[in-house]
Amino acid sequence: MSEKIATRVSYGEALAELGKTNDKIVVLDADLAGATQTGIFKKAFPDRHFDMGIAEGNMVDVATGMSTMGLIPFCSTFAVFSGRVFEHIRNSVCYPKNNVKFGFTHAGVTVGEDGGSHQAIEDIALMRTLPGMTVIVPCDDNETKKAVAAAAELDGPVYLRMARLATTVYDPMPFEIGKGNVMRDGKDAVIFACGLMVDESMKAAEILKDKGYDVAVVNMHTIKPLDAELVKTYADKCKNVFTAEEHSVIGGLGDAVADVLVGNGEYRFTKLGVNDVFGQSGKAMDVLREYGLCADQIAEKIAAKL
Repeated sequence: MSEKIATRVSYGEALAELGKTNDKIVVLDADLAGATQTGIFKKAFPDRHFDMGIAEGNMVDVATGMSTMGLIPFCSTFAVFSGRVFEHIRNSVCYPKNNVKFGFTHAGVTVGEDGGSHQAIEDIALMRTLPGMTVIVPCDDNETKKAVAAAAELDGPVYLRMARLATTVYDPMPFEIGKGNVMRDGKDAVIFACGLMVDESMKAAEILKDKGYDVAVVNMHTIKPLDAELVKTYADKCKNVFTAEEHSVIGGLGDAVADVLVGNGEYRFTKLGVNDVFGQSGKAMDVLREYGLCADQIAEKIAAKL
């Protein structure tokens, strides 16, 4: 582990690096290049960056056209606008199976002061429903950069979910779409986590260790396709299953894990996330605490079940 870096910054850097070796990479943004960090790519490759203005639907449709010409377009905006462009993504990208990537940033409640209107808590659920869509939620700088490269290599739609808040950078891990990473082994319980909640879950496991509990943490960076084999392995081993996500408990990682386990064994299962409410304005970590998603709160909820 080392310094903290926001995954949105990692995303911008990854695109610029990828652009050096792959001239098919083009980037489209909706008047947010400074925030989504695609401005890094724009500085390096101004002729391959397209600012579409505040017209997210048009951005998706232009990217679709580019993909039919053999280009690999990355569309970027805030994750909350996944709802605004859902029909465009559905009918213009996923239905015809076009090769468009979506790097949406500022996801979850840690957008902070922007408040509930800008805190995407339903985007994973929306993207999971689309046939053919791959959904990736990287946890740190290294994983984000590998995820961007893997998305460019994959032929088909990909949704990448990045955060505004800087988070701990872990030592480089293997990255393969559809294969989770065991961050920490354990036998008393397992936490399946994604994005920012991987870091909070790792901290929670340390707190629980001091209380005498041996808790595993599994980084499920790919929500779709989910690593069902790894889910079953750790659920069978630990029996006490928890999911942690900076997203609604409806339709996200928790439901994806539940889909694998239902009818396939006996487990105690708990979803930790945003419980059917909108976000609210406040400092990022204060808002996270309001929804019970800080490490000490996660540890307390797990300990109460063990």
